[in-house]
Amino acid sequence: MSNHEPSLTTESVNDHDNIETNVSRRSFLQTAALATGAGMMALRTGGVWAAGSDKPEKEEVRIGFIPLTDCASIVMASVLGFDKKYGVKFVISKESSWASVRDKLVNGELDAAHVLYGLVYGVQMGVSGMKKDMAVLMTLNNNGQAITLSKKLADQGAVDGAGLAKLMQREKREYTFAHTFPTGTHAMWLYYWMAAHGINPMKDAKVITVPPPQMVANMRVGNMDGYCVGEPWNHRAIADGIGITAATTQDIWKDHPEKVLGTTAEFAQKYPNTARAMTAAILEASRWIDASMSNKIKMAETIADKSYVNTSVDVINQRILGRYQNGMGKTWDDPNYMKFFNDGAVNFPYLSDGMWFMTQHKRWGLLKTDPDYLAVAKQVNRIDIYKDAAAMAKVSVPKDVMRSSKLMDGTVWDGKNPAAYAASFKIKA
Repeated sequence: MSNHEPSLTTESVNDHDNIETNVSRRSFLQTAALATGAGMMALRTGGVWAAGSDKPEKEEVRIGFIPLTDCASIVMASVLGFDKKYGVKFVISKESSWASVRDKLVNGELDAAHVLYGLVYGVQMGVSGMKKDMAVLMTLNNNGQAITLSKKLADQGAVDGAGLAKLMQREKREYTFAHTFPTGTHAMWLYYWMAAHGINPMKDAKVITVPPPQMVANMRVGNMDGYCVGEPWNHRAIADGIGITAATTQDIWKDHPEKVLGTTAEFAQKYPNTARAMTAAILEASRWIDASMSNKIKMAETIADKSYVNTSVDVINQRILGRYQNGMGKTWDDPNYMKFFNDGAVNFPYLSDGMWFMTQHKRWGLLKTDPDYLAVAKQVNRIDIYKDAAAMAKVSVPKDVMRSSKLMDGTVWDGKNPAAYAASFKIKA
């Protein structure tokens, strides 16, 4: 077991829980070089805020994150000083699991978090064991997750969805697959992908929940046949020789929504200026990450530190550049790799994105009846706050609050008839 590998036990993850981001000397030296251009502007200004009604109500905001590549815009906003530019200080807290993030958001221990899109809606609808009005302030990234199958399955011909379906038909046994949270994005990608290949995840397999940093160790000891998780834990399985990439999530839905900056509706209502400042700072960091390949490499060097993702840089820095390998000798360049900004197209909290997760919650029996999809999305996705933050950060916003996408099975999602869409799938709960 390498020095960088997360342990199987939750205790070791908890050892790192609630670490505030005191950047190590190594990370500081790496990131000090970044303080040019926008970064230097952020560091040298006393903040763009003048005393008055727009001043953030809170000077410090505690933001939770899970050790995944897509926490990068929050980390870099803090490291590069974009938070201070907007009059706030990020105190970022490394959490052990998505359940921990949920609990701490709901009880107010965290002001906001890097969080699964579907988790926010699960809490809003009371699906995930807790119910509280929530808010999505912005989308943090598109793409960049994957489905990993064990080397054992790959050796038996299960190298993709079709191969997995054939193996499960041929070799009858209990197959176990993991996601990271019951209402989360990874669960929905896993279920969608399996169903598109004729596998009913609710009937044909056992599905378990495992925190992202523990996926690789659990696969190593044989606790699951496959999993869906964010990077770098798919590439890590390849680097460690225990898994293969059967599909990327951008294969399932090109430019899909993934993590969001989530908070409670109560926080957004009580601290609107703080919410705007926080969003603007992370928008600036998102733009900085996507501005150049060298910025992406510097980002990888920063977040690899044990205070953040805690893995080797080479496990992160390939897929953020679109350089993929599947663990069986195939390599390719994917233009639809993880995006943090993409000229602002990534970050807008489209109502249709939030509605899609509710359609899948209904499809898989997590929601028993159809909600008023559009009304809920309008309540949760705070487009008003996002537009104000985007204006502050000089980021353009789309004209339409809905978008249309074609998924891997040929279905088109545009948000126009969500109840019919949710009911249209042949394989469902």
